[in-house]
Amino acid sequence: MRIVFMGTPDFAVPSLQKLLETHQVCGVYTQPDKPKGRKQILTPPPVKEIALQAGIPVFQPASLRNEAVVEEIRNLRPDCIVVVAYGKLLPKAVLDIPPKGCINVHGSLLPQYRGAAPIQWAVINGDTVSGVTTMFMGEGLDTGDILLKSETEILPGETAGELFDRLAPMGAELLLRTLEELEKGTLQPIPQKEEEATYAPMLTKESAKISWENTAVKLYHQILGLNPWPIAYTIYQGQMFKIYSAAVSDRKESAAPGSLRQVGKKMFVCCKENTWLELLEVQSQGGKRMSAEAFLQGHAIAPDAMFETSH
Repeated sequence: MRIVFMGTPDFAVPSLQKLLETHQVCGVYTQPDKPKGRKQILTPPPVKEIALQAGIPVFQPASLRNEAVVEEIRNLRPDCIVVVAYGKLLPKAVLDIPPKGCINVHGSLLPQYRGAAPIQWAVINGDTVSGVTTMFMGEGLDTGDILLKSETEILPGETAGELFDRLAPMGAELLLRTLEELEKGTLQPIPQKEEEATYAPMLTKESAKISWENTAVKLYHQILGLNPWPIAYTIYQGQMFKIYSAAVSDRKESAAPGSLRQVGKKMFVCCKENTWLELLEVQSQGGKRMSAEAFLQGHAIAPDAMFETSH
């Protein structure tokens, strides 16, 4: 099949690579290059790099709601458009172009976690199962008919980044199965049950701030789900303090939420209901990411030390 591929981040790369091996990719649409890092160097999306290496034409329109862009896609004559974490909704004019429809690979078991950050929210919420879904695309946000699903256990202690790395190739394999059945005419689309739908809104740096008025278990999952971005943080001595990893502790002590304790080479913080987290990997503002033990070597914790508790 002639396929136009639309995708942007690392999650989309395995799907594009599989398509390059098995189908005729006639064009790749991805988000515009963005400045990154302290030097704000203009950097292409991962999908663009793969497409250019394969000699595939790359398009980076600011919007698909433009008649010239729609005509450009139409001229590529795709049998099917495949969308994987593209980051833009497709208008009806684009959805109507391919005779075999538009297929999306989504990083959740729909209708759960429609939206921009399904993998992160599954981890944040402490789910034990995640997966990928292929679906026919409609005009709504991840509302189209479900085609195939593949699920996997969320492993104990698994970060959102680690789950991303496992779901991306799963999504690619599921996409190939979906396209095979599409060509055979054996797909059986299933409408989503709206009453079961949940949403996974985009994460921001601001949404990563920890409220210690939550239990240690809830905050443990939040820290996992915000790794590798935007990274959970709190305020310590008036400055940002990032927490990359932690563990739920069986420590027994009554204290106010946000209270810090140093016990030997270990660092603990009190959460709601006198539950405790042991901090394992941290980063003070302007400092390097390091183990809590290394941090304590240069920063003794005072007996009355607190993280900021206002949210």
